Amino acid sequence: MFTGLIESTGTIESAQPTHSGRVLSIATPMAAELTPGDSVSVNGVCLTVTSNHSLAFTVDVSPETLRVTTLGTAPVGRVVNLERPLRADARLGGHFVLGHVDGVGRVRAFRSEGAAYWLEIDTPPALSRYFIPKGSVAVDGISLTIAALDAQGIGLQIIPFTWKHTALSLTQPGDEVNLEADMLGKYVVRLMDERAGVAGTPAVGNRT
Repeated sequence: MFTGLIESTGTIESAQPTHSGRVLSIATPMAAELTPGDSVSVNGVCLTVTSNHSLAFTVDVSPETLRVTTLGTAPVGRVVNLERPLRADARLGGHFVLGHVDGVGRVRAFRSEGAAYWLEIDTPPALSRYFIPKGSVAVDGISLTIAALDAQGIGLQIIPFTWKHTALSLTQPGDEVNLEADMLGKYVVRLMDERAGVAGTPAVGNRT
């Protein structure tokens, strides 16, 4: 369980294909605080630390995770958002984020707006039912509030602090981003569908 409040960023320093997926090595000062077996959110994807030293850590990425998230195409040199799991005695400053990506969106526009920034993302049609005005969404692991909705996707206001302290400052129109809809909203939609007798299940994410 995460909050969507990014603790640090890291840089993918190597990406080695294996018979069972891909091994990423991520350089970050946070590595010194991790141990093998720890969970860590990498651009919104919950992964398990397999090794670490003071300057970097490694994670295994499964074939399914490579298929359904942006980690399948993330190149060496890509800056990623990092967060450790929420502690039981910590404040919940963002929203409940599982690290199970529901889909991949594409940045439509990203522009400055005064001291802040305006981000528009085209989202998969299957996810639109989980988005509401002023609702929560995780974009590459960042807890954000939906400021606008249209037929193609969502609009979000990015404050200067978030722009400066996450990988969003490097994002360009056309880039793909990992999306996780609000967990509580997905449960509510599922319950309402069952009561209405609607077949189907909510979007399902991944866990490595």
